[in-house]
Amino acid sequence: MDQRFSSQLFERAVDEFSKLPGIGRKTALRLVLHQLRLDVQNVDSLCSALSDLRHNVRYCRVCHNISDSEVCDICANPERDASQICVVENIQDVMAIEATTQFHGLYHVLGGVISPLDGIGPSDLEIQSLVDRVAEGHVGEVILALSSTMEGDTTNFYIYRKLSGFSNLKLTVLARGLSVNDELQYTDEVTLGRSIANRVLFDAGPR
Repeated sequence: MDQRFSSQLFERAVDEFSKLPGIGRKTALRLVLHQLRLDVQNVDSLCSALSDLRHNVRYCRVCHNISDSEVCDICANPERDASQICVVENIQDVMAIEATTQFHGLYHVLGGVISPLDGIGPSDLEIQSLVDRVAEGHVGEVILALSSTMEGDTTNFYIYRKLSGFSNLKLTVLARGLSVNDELQYTDEVTLGRSIANRVLFDAGPR
């Protein structure tokens, strides 16, 4: 039976917190009680930050990473190596790779991986925009940094086929310091950093 509170405002706050991923009803209750103990200014600051995030954050028109402006800070940084593009599944993977400090090129966020069972095909991902970036002629290496899952490998092979016609383009993948079925964002920084530094040429192999 659902717990009911003497305050409808309190109950509404618990309901909203419990909608967050990984937050159950009891955890939501603790979070709301914590908010009640804070100064009003602190709560207002949290609400303002969340509102600004939802209304003002955008996606970089170049790499599709989250950004406060039309072009993200990474793409706009002249010290980054624009000849290297690291292809990742999501923004969490960008954060994971950046934390290793081993990569100094640019990124391309696909927004997922090909997964027919989930109804996700190539047209649902930012693959064509990657091809368009390579077609501009400034890219010398594309690093396929997708998770070592069946869906990740399928997406790697699809991108390989789309880019195989570009001469002088090197396609590489992370060294297999990553275990099969590992998701990039949950890999420790040392292992991920070594996998980037020791990346190897993509081998399409027999399919």
